[in-house]
Order: sequence, then C-alpha cells, then structure tokens
Amino acid sequence: MTNKTMMQYFEWYLPENGLHWKRLAAQAEALRKAGINMVWLPPAYKGAAGPASVGYDVYDMYDLGEFDQKGAVRTKYGTKDEYIAAVQALQRNQIAVLCDVVLNHRMGADDTEEVSVVEGLGSNRDQDITGTHQITAWTKFNFPGRAGTYSGFCWNASHFSGTDWDQGAKRNGIFRFNGKYWNRETDVENGNYDYLMGADLDTDNAEVIQETREWGRWYQDTVHMDGFRMDAVKHISFDFCREWIAAMQQHRDAAQNPLFLVGEYWSKEVGRLTHYLDVTQRSLSLFDVPLHFRFLEAATSNGHFDLARIFDHTLTGVDPEHSVTFVDNHDTQPGQALASFIPDWFKPIAYALILLRPVGIPCVFYGDYYGIPHDGIAPVKQLPRLVKIRERYAYGTEHLFFDDGSLIGFTREGDEEHADSGVAVLMTDRCGGKKRLYLGPRLAGRRMVDALGSIPGTVEVGADGWGDFSVNGGSVSVWVTEPAGEYLYLNF
Repeated sequence: MTNKTMMQYFEWYLPENGLHWKRLAAQAEALRKAGINMVWLPPAYKGAAGPASVGYDVYDMYDLGEFDQKGAVRTKYGTKDEYIAAVQALQRNQIAVLCDVVLNHRMGADDTEEVSVVEGLGSNRDQDITGTHQITAWTKFNFPGRAGTYSGFCWNASHFSGTDWDQGAKRNGIFRFNGKYWNRETDVENGNYDYLMGADLDTDNAEVIQETREWGRWYQDTVHMDGFRMDAVKHISFDFCREWIAAMQQHRDAAQNPLFLVGEYWSKEVGRLTHYLDVTQRSLSLFDVPLHFRFLEAATSNGHFDLARIFDHTLTGVDPEHSVTFVDNHDTQPGQALASFIPDWFKPIAYALILLRPVGIPCVFYGDYYGIPHDGIAPVKQLPRLVKIRERYAYGTEHLFFDDGSLIGFTREGDEEHADSGVAVLMTDRCGGKKRLYLGPRLAGRRMVDALGSIPGTVEVGADGWGDFSVNGGSVSVWVTEPAGEYLYLNF
C-alpha cells in the first residue's frame, strides 16, 4: 500500500484569471508522478466577491461557475465545466478529490430585511450590551441569476441566528436575532464562538438542516468527489456537523466507498480537538493545528525549543489516526488573519517530520510547493524530493530517537513491497552533529546517502543494523539507500 499524501491545491493570492481549474487538470498527471494521491480543492461555488472570491465568502453554493452572478459567470478558479473536468482528471490519475465545504455563513445577500436583534459583546458573545432593537440586515438571498435552477430554496432572516452589520446605521457589531440563541456546543473562545462572520446559519432551524443536506447530496451527485474538507467546524453546532456527515455518508453508500472528511478546528489546545472528535464520534479527521504552532515555536526559539517533545500536546501525538498534519496553509500565509508562517529555514525540518513518519496524513501546501509570487516567497526546494521519498521509501517499522533537545532522529526499516525502501532522518535546530540510529537487519550492509545533498559521502549500516549519521546545523538530512539516492538525483 502506498502512503497517503494530500496537497492543498491553492493559496490565497492565486491570480484572479479563472485559469486555476484548467491548470489543475493539466497538472493532474504530474501530481500523480510527484507522489500526491489526494488533493484538497478550494471552495468552488460563487462567493460574494464574484471572480475575486477565494470562496469563503459564500453566496450561492449551487453556482459552481455557471450563472451570471456577482459580476461574472466564472469563479476565481474557472467555470463549472472546467471544475468538473479537473476533478475527473485527478481521479483518472488515481488522486482522491476533497471539496471544501463552508456551512457556517452566507455573504453578499441580494436584499435587506428589518430584523429585531440584541447586540452582544465581541469578546463574550454570551453578554448582551443592548436591549432589543431593529437593524437593517443583509439576509435575503434570492439568487436571481440562477432563477431556481437546481433548487428553489431562498434564504431569509428566519434561517440565520445573527449577523455583524447594520446597513441602516452603517456599523459593525455582533447582532443576535431576537428569539434566536447561539449554539451551545461550539468552541468556548469569546464565551461562545458560534458567530464568525456574515449571516450566521441557524443550524437548529429545520429548513436549514434540510437544505444543507439537500445541497450536499446535489453536490455529490454533480461532482462525484471522494471527500470533504469542512471549514470552521469550531463555529458550527457539533451535533449538526455529525448528523450532516452521517447524511452524506448514507448518500454515498459509505459501507462500500466511504467519504474521507477532514475538519478545520482552529485551536492550539489539543483537548478541544479531541473533545470535538468525541462528540462527532470520530466521523472525520482534524487538521493538527497544535502541531503547526509547535513548529512555529520551535522555529522562533533560537535553538531553545526541546525538539524531543515536538509532538507533545498535538493531535498526532494523542490520536494519529484522526490527524491530518500540515506546516502552513492559506490562513497562515503572510497577510492573512491567522498569519503564522513557518520560517524558511525550519520548513524542511517540519516537512520531514510530517512526511516521513507513519503517523497522520500529511498535507502539503501549494504555496510551499510552488511558491507565493504575491509575497516573493520561493518554493521549498527540498519539498518535491521529500514527497517522493514518502511515496517510494518511507515504509516499515519506525524507531524514534527523540532523546536530545536539539538533535533528534527517526528511522524506517523499509519493507519488501517497496524496493530500496528505508530511511534514516536526522535533524537539529542548533549545531550540526552525529547520532547512531538503528535501521534493523533488512538494511544491514547497505550504503546510505543523504537524499537532500547536505552531507557528502555514504554511511554503511553495520551488521547489527546500526549506523552513524550526520546532519548540518539548523537543518535536516534524510538518508536513503544508494539506489534510492541515485533515482532521486536523476529525477528530483
């Protein structure tokens, strides 16, 4: 069996030229050859910003770039036909497709309504700061450009629990609609973090529950994706998400071919993630946000971080079967609200930790693989080689050597199924050094080379399965068998 490797195939500042789906279809074969076998695509439906929308300002989820709405037919990424063609190109290349699902909010309404509200404190949404009063809210979604195609459902204030803009007074606030309540089973940040942005879906409303399920079934039947990435799950009723997932799996016939789902729960506290998994009955995986922040701390601690404890207090450390690991994403890149970009020097170390160990499913960020021209950020040059090492050589029993605060390593013994497999990985956030690592009897007598090219020469694994490996300061070395090293040198 081949290791799973996901790619987030977008970054925030992609050109607004509508060519992304075409580019993806053209690159599908190259992605497969690179070692990618799962791709997470950006939200494909029409956003409030039309052809400039990244997709999280959801306007019409039935418009995949097919109707003249919000200034264009296409989305930022292209048309509906180009989207489906890209999905099919990936699947022909044995690459599973994850589609981004945003069920928290709607934006860019077609008209306003007068709504009775109570304003809450931004830092504690459970604390009211006004009595009941009227605001003019953008809550009517009639989708005139689509004119009822696929669904005649129109949204109004009864389907939402709150908003953040009073059009009449031209001011922001946290406005909870009178008679509505924030969901109790959401993250406890800001007292209650049900409200995030836009017009917040009332997931207790029977029509909302029915409509989101109907849309999900339509989306599956239209696109035939292999799974979903679920946005902002900490802000949505946990019970609602669990039941929506169950409905999607039932429509898919999960007993035969289950959907793969991963949720974004943005919290440094691993206990909040495990609580969410408990409540949702582990019906999905979660991105390991705590691990991302461990990487950031390690990279910015001037060599004073204890690398031996890098996986402490992370989802990968406590529940690797439900962890999707990542180094950076579209929210952490420079210029974004959650910007926490991992420094360049540490990225190869972080990627080696998520790609070459057997725990979690790693997600490679488009901006790291291809660069971010908007900010003059170059690709991580070692990343394609690390992805290929994962695909071909990172197999077999793992041995950890996390016994030093600044110089750690791990090995994989390899297996019979994958020729020339087996790796020895050594990394440091301080000075370079050597470490004796065990690779097992299968690799005894084999000569190993640093696949990343930092350390010249070879290391011969002893008859006892041990070898002495080196790494330069502030870097990572990945030692593979000589035939593996020759293949990587010639092809990557």
